[in-house]
Amino acid sequence: MFTETDIKLGDGRTLHVYDTGTDAARERLVVVYHHGSPNIGEPPAPLLQASAERGIRWVSYDRPGYGGSTPNPGRNMASAAADVSAIADALDLDRFAVMGHSSGSAHALAVAALLPHRVLAALGVSGLAPLAPFRADGLDWFDGLGPTGAAELRAATRGRAALVALLSTSEFDPEIFTAADHAALAGDWSWFNRIAAKGMENGLDPFVDDDLATVGPWGFDPAQIAVPTLLVHGGQDRMAPAAHDVWMRRRIPSAELWLRAQDGHISVLSSAVEALDWLLEKAGV
Repeated sequence: MFTETDIKLGDGRTLHVYDTGTDAARERLVVVYHHGSPNIGEPPAPLLQASAERGIRWVSYDRPGYGGSTPNPGRNMASAAADVSAIADALDLDRFAVMGHSSGSAHALAVAALLPHRVLAALGVSGLAPLAPFRADGLDWFDGLGPTGAAELRAATRGRAALVALLSTSEFDPEIFTAADHAALAGDWSWFNRIAAKGMENGLDPFVDDDLATVGPWGFDPAQIAVPTLLVHGGQDRMAPAAHDVWMRRRIPSAELWLRAQDGHISVLSSAVEALDWLLEKAGV
């Protein structure tokens, strides 16, 4: 359903890239997908059939350190823009949309902010807002996080050693997901179970890098985003409280927010096909 290739970057790193391809005559839009933590970058399998029907081609990649991509020590959210630019050049992609889920949302938004000449529209699902340097800017950042997630991200604010120590001794907490999330993970979105397992095959380092990037300076201000942007969030989300995307909606001049009151972190993806139609419309294709 997709091809895999390795792209060599100018700094010597490798990015492992996935591409669903499509019949050129039917291709309407390329969407560059940004995965969550800890996952690998395979394009979202539950959306592939609907995407093929709409002429959507998915391009995605393992974020540095995950899967077949080499690490990029000290990376931040903005680092995704240079990586995506290199992928787009290698695949001869001129314009494209971006989508990210969970920690991938901020990476997708970074690309939208920093590559406005290439990004047509952006979709962020279940994302967090930046902590620094906006700590006092109207958002109680840790409020609404489940206990496990709050402990993890507070440890990240104390640095790599504290976060590694916590993650090395912690176990999966099923309470981070709502009943609706567990139903989604047992159904259409069971795909996450496989890619999350693959996301841990290289150890904790890429997961730690993601968390450090989340709580550190992102390297861009969401207010920079000028392209049409859709934020989709579940009102019951325990991993990324909905207040974060409410804040992001105020910060991003071009943003629209779909708040799904009864959904959680995963179950909100039941709105993803509708969101893809929004991307197609806003991309003008």
